Amino acid sequence: MQHSDVLIVGAGPVGVLNALGLAQAGLSVTVLEAEPGIIQAPRAMVYHWSVLEGIERLGILDTAKQIGFTKQDYAYYVYATGEKIELSVSVLDGMVPHPYNLHMGQHKLAGIALEELQKFDSATVRFDTRVTAVTQDDAGVTVTTEAGEQFRAGWLIGADGAGSAVRKSLGLEFEGMTWPETFVATNVYYDFEKYDYARSTLQIDPVYGAIISKIDNDGLWRVTYCEHLDTPQEEMGGRIPRWFDKLLPGDDEYRLDAYRPYRMHQRAASSMRAGRVLLAGDAAHATNPIGGLGLTSGLFDTFVLYDALAAVITGRAADSVLDEYSDARRRTFLEIASPRASANKRLLYHTSDPDQLEQQLAQLRALAADEDAQRTNFMFTKQLETRPLVPPAGRA
Repeated sequence: MQHSDVLIVGAGPVGVLNALGLAQAGLSVTVLEAEPGIIQAPRAMVYHWSVLEGIERLGILDTAKQIGFTKQDYAYYVYATGEKIELSVSVLDGMVPHPYNLHMGQHKLAGIALEELQKFDSATVRFDTRVTAVTQDDAGVTVTTEAGEQFRAGWLIGADGAGSAVRKSLGLEFEGMTWPETFVATNVYYDFEKYDYARSTLQIDPVYGAIISKIDNDGLWRVTYCEHLDTPQEEMGGRIPRWFDKLLPGDDEYRLDAYRPYRMHQRAASSMRAGRVLLAGDAAHATNPIGGLGLTSGLFDTFVLYDALAAVITGRAADSVLDEYSDARRRTFLEIASPRASANKRLLYHTSDPDQLEQQLAQLRALAADEDAQRTNFMFTKQLETRPLVPPAGRA
């Protein structure tokens, strides 16, 4: 049976970045991923300015900036009237180390981190390895895979998404609610900039609300809209041309690259720690994607977790620090991230009352006209960060 200091289930950004941080701290780590490789389907793609320092600390920000692109422009677009309300992260110039957001598919960040992780002899990554059971005792954790293999470690991080097999094996509740619609995330090659779209555009409409964001420098964009819950999954792809007829601003040809329907949640695990098992990212908490607060929360989980766990393993901290991790990260999600994401969703997709809409647009217009107010607005994501729980240690 293979033994490591830490097992990590899930090879998305949260899983691989935790593995990289632990390997840099001199620990042995094994990552287990159910899929044949890093998942390529449309998922998160925006990295707020506030998480870039953490990515930089892991030594991969420069590579990420070369593969993705940085940007400062934002806009709210009112579909019914054509009104555009523009904002810019440039108001943070001179205030923060990285006054811009980074755009890049999350699979690319995971790939960058994986390439760096593979430089460590103490790190092992296994794809096509689906975890089906988790057991633990006073000395460590054992996971069993679908193929009957077993892996053993002192500690385990479950970073295997909202449907987490780790969380379910532990019997932890995933408390909260599921929205009564289906989101459809599409990746499409289309020249939105020709029509003066900001590279992050939040389109407001009770029917044609959408998130429209540029993914890369090759002309790939993400368009995410809401379908009725009763629409059969097998019909989603065939309905995309009808949606694009309304959502794309011109008659230019487009090329659909990929799409993914999924349900949206506002949920959190009843605890992010159970003995020697920690949860992080969507395995611990799931939110609708409007505002990019899901991946942001998962990255802030990561930046505080790998340092705390490394300190526990090396004897620099008591394991009670992991209870602090669980309490702080769960509270931040429930009290800050989830309420803001829910308000974002209601604005984009559910503002059908004209008076209510006008009141909200008036607030956005006032925000656009006031740089100090914009600074406060863009500083919001920094509130999702948890202070370091242990003193910094040297990297291996």
